[in-house]
Amino acid sequence: MNVSKDINGLTITVDYSSPAVKGREVWGGLEPYNKVWRTGANEATTIEVSKDVTINGEQLPAGKYSLFTIPTEGDWTVIFNKVANQWGAYEYNDAEDALRITVTPKMVQELTERLAFDIGDDGVVNFAWEYLTFNFQVAADS
Repeated sequence: MNVSKDINGLTITVDYSSPAVKGREVWGGLEPYNKVWRTGANEATTIEVSKDVTINGEQLPAGKYSLFTIPTEGDWTVIFNKVANQWGAYEYNDAEDALRITVTPKMVQELTERLAFDIGDDGVVNFAWEYLTFNFQVAADS
């Protein structure tokens, strides 16, 4: 799957595989807590920004990054890694991290059967899967 948004000359693109819940326990089950996850299936999810940006106020240079997360029962870590083309998280190396941010996921009532990303007109990147969502703000560097 691929979602992309152009916002005042900034292009944000997320490329990901979309696994299904299939009645499974996802968080703490299929996807263990406290372990780096590829934030999708198959190849690592990637995010590409056409300009230097801030992510939740933290600087990230223009480029393409693999997007990993570390799920926990509380706040999650979202990782932007400089090695964009990776299969899963098997070769993940934290020395290649360009940026790490912390997000607070929310539990919701409505099931999202297939993992999904979307990008709002305001540059907010939203993640949803199972009964959990989180987001982060992408803004062009001024």
